[in-house]
Amino acid sequence: MSAEKSTGSKAFSQREKDAELVRKAQQGDEASFERLYQAHKRRVFSLCLRMVGDVGQAEDLSQQAFLQLFRKIGSFRGQSAFSTWLHRLVVNVVLMQLRKKGLNLIPLEEVDPSNEEKPHKEYGAIDRHLAGLVDRITLQRAIEDLPPGYRRVLVLHDVEGFEHHEIANMSNCSVGNSKSQLHKARLRLREFLQRKIEKS
Repeated sequence: MSAEKSTGSKAFSQREKDAELVRKAQQGDEASFERLYQAHKRRVFSLCLRMVGDVGQAEDLSQQAFLQLFRKIGSFRGQSAFSTWLHRLVVNVVLMQLRKKGLNLIPLEEVDPSNEEKPHKEYGAIDRHLAGLVDRITLQRAIEDLPPGYRRVLVLHDVEGFEHHEIANMSNCSVGNSKSQLHKARLRLREFLQRKIEKS
């Protein structure tokens, strides 16, 4: 209970700090903007990297996101947490940049030949901590290997928690397209992980 209170108060404290820094940054205080940058740069980079799967591209997109933040910080009204508002701004920057480069979502009509579920294997007792670490690394690699359209929808829906209508709106595609790509992305991941299990 005390740990929960501590976590809650930390989050609230960060929100309060952000609100104060934003207020000062909106008044032209460069030091406050720099502190916002330092507080959020890792999270922004991590989100960009998950969406594009390329370190160099993620670094460029992170810079673009903070440039956009610098231009638009005056429009932040505090109706949500700053971190939530920044998260949406970053997602929009990434999607806009990918659209400019012509990396469109994979069409709904694309046929994935491997729709069948594969049998689940049961194994004996394992080191759960080590297995969990290995699983996370394997999963991250599997996500990075997905086609760009599949990866974006998977990250936005399963990792970042956006609904299909939000993804469709941000990605300029239909809700059906978003659902189809998520389904295909999950199938690809399942097949990738199944192959890893069979090799081990």
